[in-house]
Amino acid sequence: MFSIISKRKECIKNDLLSGLTVALALVPEAVAFALLAHLHPLTGLYAAFTIGLIASIVGGRPGMISGATGAIAVVIGGLVLTHGEEYLFAAVIMMGFIQISFGVLKLGKFIRLVPHPVFLGFVNGLALVILIAQFEHFKIPVAGAAEGVHEWISGNPLYIMIALILLTMAIIHYLPRFTKAIPSTLAAIVVGTLIVLGLGLDTRTVHDMASIKGVFPPFHLPEVELSWEAFKIVFPYAIAMAAVGLIESLLTLNLVDELTETTGEPNRECVGQGVANVVTGMFSGMGGCAMVGQSIINIKSGGRQRLSGISAALFLLIFILYASSLIETIPIAVLVGVMFMVVIGTFEWGSLRLLGKIPLADWFIIVAVTAITVISDNLAIAVIIGVILSALVFAWEHAKSINATTRIDRMGNKVYEINGPLFFASTQNFQDIFSPKDDTDDVVVDFKNSRIADHSAIEAIEKLAVRYDRADKRLHLKHVSQECRLLLKKAGPLVEVNVVEDPTYHIADDKLG
Repeated sequence: MFSIISKRKECIKNDLLSGLTVALALVPEAVAFALLAHLHPLTGLYAAFTIGLIASIVGGRPGMISGATGAIAVVIGGLVLTHGEEYLFAAVIMMGFIQISFGVLKLGKFIRLVPHPVFLGFVNGLALVILIAQFEHFKIPVAGAAEGVHEWISGNPLYIMIALILLTMAIIHYLPRFTKAIPSTLAAIVVGTLIVLGLGLDTRTVHDMASIKGVFPPFHLPEVELSWEAFKIVFPYAIAMAAVGLIESLLTLNLVDELTETTGEPNRECVGQGVANVVTGMFSGMGGCAMVGQSIINIKSGGRQRLSGISAALFLLIFILYASSLIETIPIAVLVGVMFMVVIGTFEWGSLRLLGKIPLADWFIIVAVTAITVISDNLAIAVIIGVILSALVFAWEHAKSINATTRIDRMGNKVYEINGPLFFASTQNFQDIFSPKDDTDDVVVDFKNSRIADHSAIEAIEKLAVRYDRADKRLHLKHVSQECRLLLKKAGPLVEVNVVEDPTYHIADDKLG
């Protein structure tokens, strides 16, 4: 069990300061994601508080930040528009129970099936998504135009914004060289805000996005009729949200593991995310998952323990209840500068140098996952497609590896020594190895250097046995492993080759029995 508060005073200070920094960065993100999902800004802020607090306490990765995310906002937009907030809250609660079940069944370990090229593509794609999202802050509503119509800022407002962004990035980059007493990100936010207030600069602030003043998240059970019709509406969204949330959370967990050189608990994180979403669905929250950008800010600011995530959530609640007027004075440009530094820290620049150093297929997967993430703005879909592509590449490469060496044994029988796995993708190449018409009356297929992997492999053996039977010749299988013999036995009538034990080796003969 991880401790919530470290015994070292320095760690406590770092966790509290990094939590404050993360809370400041959470505000515009939560507001933006709520608006993207056609919800009131406070719905996003409430989710950021409840999910951030509970996931930090219950989850399996200290130092990782959770809250309302763009990946979830994209999924729920259609549900909100067609059926309203009440159905959303019901879907969020159901999503949480699905995630809890996933963790209880210990399925979080399957995140290990995500290959490294897919992980690199995920990280790079996410960095680009964060980058592209920041350019929306360079637009302002067109006066007198319909709602949603924006234009690019220009002139002095643009120059001021660029100057504040560059100043913020410079402070974050250079301050740690002089002192690490306070997180450089927090210092950049404070300095940038004071400069704007002191010089009276005309630039957009958090207040221009929306007011963040509110009350403690109200307890509210979804007002949805318990019926089969309602279930059919809610369940597909709950499944999609649960999948997106878990994939993004577990990949973020892996990223934080790499940054901190520690190991989190994927199954516990699944449960933590589930509990957090069940609670936020009951307290007027939009649902969410782990946040890569804010997690990196937390780690880079010195947050390592659960206290950092807990304090971030509590600071956010304080902002909502008591300090909204202060937080609303933070310039958007300063927060954009913070996120630009997150992009620089998130993107795996080394992956650009991998072309020619790794298999072309792996490099293609990195680019494909990155592109799909950016185009679809859906991390889960990108990762799933990446895993499928990796599996297909793996199957194709191993299918080509199956081959055989032939010899004549002392009994005058032709022996095929199979090399490489026999599975669904290699069955055709396996069949092409043999020439029943040209072989001896007794043929031995030696699987010492091979493995019968699946049902398709069993069917391939059956098909081969039939080919030799039609040629009036006998087929023997040698060195079939215990596991493979069990597969053949379970197949029963599907395979006409009987497996018997020989004092020296195991033989499967289609003429026996």
